[in-house]
Amino acid sequence: MVMNGASVLEEGAQVSTGGTRAKATAGASRADKQELSHNLLGQRLGRKGRGTRERILAATERLLAGSRDTAISLSAVAREASLGMTSLYPYFADLTELLLAVLEPIMASAEPSYIAHLRERWPDDHLGEHCLRFASAYHAFWERNARILHLRNSFADNGDVRMREYRIAVSQPLIQLLVGQMDSHPGISPSSTKGTATVLLTAIERVATVATAPHFADFTTGDSAPNVRNLVVAEARLLELGIREYRAGTSWAKAG
Repeated sequence: MVMNGASVLEEGAQVSTGGTRAKATAGASRADKQELSHNLLGQRLGRKGRGTRERILAATERLLAGSRDTAISLSAVAREASLGMTSLYPYFADLTELLLAVLEPIMASAEPSYIAHLRERWPDDHLGEHCLRFASAYHAFWERNARILHLRNSFADNGDVRMREYRIAVSQPLIQLLVGQMDSHPGISPSSTKGTATVLLTAIERVATVATAPHFADFTTGDSAPNVRNLVVAEARLLELGIREYRAGTSWAKAG
């Protein structure tokens, strides 16, 4: 996925060595959320402890929903939650751990938001409609969650290993679903299909990243909304062309 020049394409090359670890990281995070019983000090979480943890998460969500001029930091979260810093550390060791906890329910909502649409094969005679529906839903998801998604990508691009592995883990299933939509001709190399799916997803996310940036309107003429719609329509068209080419088994697709 994309931010400040980094991409799914670049990260995908690391999956063979880091993919298992990335999946384990994401899986552990989900398990922590579902089965959390102790804080980081090993103390059992009672009603008060769970309440404090939820209070910290709610404060983080309020900051993320507020002004983009407000920096997101552990100290800012502590102030918003009316807690001392020493009250945060038993629950979240650092900002990355806190943001990953906030991301979990958001990324879970991606399934009904846009991922589920990829799970059924899009018929050839309505392929363009389905591509536009997917691209529009993907962009809408980014619009709803732009602040946390920009932070996720920024942390990953600046060398945060846990955030990078998390981003890889959530992107790979989406790439595989796009590969499935291509249901490639037998003569086409699987690596070619996955490579094209990766590039298409990278392009789609790059559009979402740029179009949801705080100052995007400053780089457009007039109202930015029509420009965003044109971008979504264009990426949907490229997605349709890519899927059609692989389904048809054209010569350039076979060349991979």
